Amino acid sequence: MTWRKIFLPLVLASGLGACYILLLVPSQTLAVRPERPLVGETGNVYVPEVGNRPKTTARKRDVLSRNLDRRIILKLGQRRVYVYEGDKVLASFRVAVGKKGWETPTGNFQVIKKLRNPAWKNPWKGNINPPGPDSVLGERWIGFWTDGRQTIGFHGTPGEHLLGQAVSHGCVRMRNEDIKAMFDMVEIGTPVIVQP
Repeated sequence: MTWRKIFLPLVLASGLGACYILLLVPSQTLAVRPERPLVGETGNVYVPEVGNRPKTTARKRDVLSRNLDRRIILKLGQRRVYVYEGDKVLASFRVAVGKKGWETPTGNFQVIKKLRNPAWKNPWKGNINPPGPDSVLGERWIGFWTDGRQTIGFHGTPGEHLLGQAVSHGCVRMRNEDIKAMFDMVEIGTPVIVQP
């Protein structure tokens, strides 16, 4: 029995809520799209097909091992997110957070999904907003919380005038330049600590 016959049905049946689940095999990385797409800020996040991904190189493994000390700390009261490496602050960005009744969850989490140029499906109207800098989700998505249906994460926004406020449906909005910078600083599994 091949690995595809064993693992692929298990992955597809799991309904993990991720847009793509990557299966590492000796010669390739296979991108699998489960039936349930990742749910973003009150809606679905869609990603264009990516096909096969290149193997991880020795240089990339070295970069990943250096980033094990990295973590994201979101301070809701300050409306700021910080990227740390050890005790050193690498970056700090102004953000908008969840409004009353839709508060951004507090606690210890980790980066569970990273997406470039996500599109957003409006859960009330059903229309899909295409990817891009003027998209509701901006140019990057970094997911860190899910209940299996909804997912909360950091994302860009065209509404930069709302930064510093509690206005979202739980997600953390950032300037597109800032989310792109943070996107390149963190990896899947990077700890995310959300403090009141």
